[in-house]
Amino acid sequence: PFEFETTGGELTGFDVDIAAAVFEEQLGIGYEFADTSFDTIIPSLNNRNFRVIMSAMTINDERDEQVDFSDPYFTAYQTIIVLENSDITSKADLKGTTVGVQKGTTGAGAADELKEEFGGDLTIKRFDQIPAAFDALRNNQVVAVINDNTVNAEFANQEDSGARFVEGEGAAANASTNTTGSGSPPPYLTLTVEEYGIAFREDDDAFRERVNEALAAIRENGTYEEIYSEYFSG
Repeated sequence: PFEFETTGGELTGFDVDIAAAVFEEQLGIGYEFADTSFDTIIPSLNNRNFRVIMSAMTINDERDEQVDFSDPYFTAYQTIIVLENSDITSKADLKGTTVGVQKGTTGAGAADELKEEFGGDLTIKRFDQIPAAFDALRNNQVVAVINDNTVNAEFANQEDSGARFVEGEGAAANASTNTTGSGSPPPYLTLTVEEYGIAFREDDDAFRERVNEALAAIRENGTYEEIYSEYFSG
């Protein structure tokens, strides 16, 4: 739901609409999106291939050492989906299995932490793009996919996906803040609570502050809520 192409080849999604509201409507500047592999996106930013990253990027300490982030604009959770007929009903059931993730994402990081928790007894298959991980799930090449809740939900809600969330309480049950949504924890297992931000080179503070002001403005005038409601139900 963050960025995808329509059947007509038009780029759309939550990030796309927020970008239009921030850069075009609030700041009055032109822009275009550059298709970039997620595991190389920060080096590409710092090599000045583009000016910002706006691609459902989680704010974390490792990335914060390489870039500066805007104020958070979305709250997300790392979650687990499996096939509907799977015997997996809890996080512990993943021990000794193979899971799929997208390279360079916090879902991959969550899988790495799970592998450490299991004493190494977890195989992780890493894919360039998340649709390939979903295909692997359908084809029984992995037993689960670990990824952001909104992206997992979009796949699981497809009529032919045959997928479901692993249920249970998790990190979200103890979270005190939620940048978006109702503020209530989701009704499925959450491995992490994360916030998305727009990433900037560390020498671009003035532009980052302008973007923060624009983000605040679209929250205040109702544009953010309108866009959020278009893509997410909660």
